[in-house]
Amino acid sequence: MKRIILHWTAGKYQPNQCDLEHYHYLVGAEGEIYEGKFKVEDNEVCRGNSYAMHTGGGNTGSIGVSMCAMLGFKNEHNAGDYPITPVQFERTMKLCAELLKKYGIPLGADTLMTHYEFGQVHPKTTSFGKIDIVFIPPYPWVKKDEAGSFIRSKVRWYLENL
Repeated sequence: MKRIILHWTAGKYQPNQCDLEHYHYLVGAEGEIYEGKFKVEDNEVCRGNSYAMHTGGGNTGSIGVSMCAMLGFKNEHNAGDYPITPVQFERTMKLCAELLKKYGIPLGADTLMTHYEFGQVHPKTTSFGKIDIVFIPPYPWVKKDEAGSFIRSKVRWYLENL
C-alpha cells in the first residue's frame, strides 16, 4: 500500500451498509473502530467491484479511512447535526499512525491526504470537488487548505508516541 486517504462519510455517527462497502476503516463518534467489507489488500490492484471504492481515480494502493460524521454539513458556520467529535478525530489520527506503521508507509503529503487534497492534485478524476475534509469541527480555526497539513502534524505526534 502506498497511501491513506481520509474522508468523512457525510452521514451519522455509525456507518451504514454503503459506508462499510466503501472504506476499509471507519471511526464512530466515541472513537469506536469499524472494519469495512473489504480488506486493505483488496485495494492493491483495483479491478472489478471487489475493493473499497472510496476515492475516484485513486483507489489502487490506497487505504480508505473515514470518520462517521458530517451529515448536513454546509460550511464552517453550519457543520450539521453530526459534526466530527474531538474523540473521533483523535482516534482517527491514531488509527492513521497505526496503519502507516503497519504497512511501512512514510508520512508525507502524498502518502496521507484528505479526499479533498487528492481531488485538488488530480483534477481530472471524480474526486475533484470533494469537500472531505475541508473543515475540522474540533479545531474550527484550521483553514480549508491547511486541514491536510494539520492532520499530518497530528498523525506525526501519534507516530512518535506509539
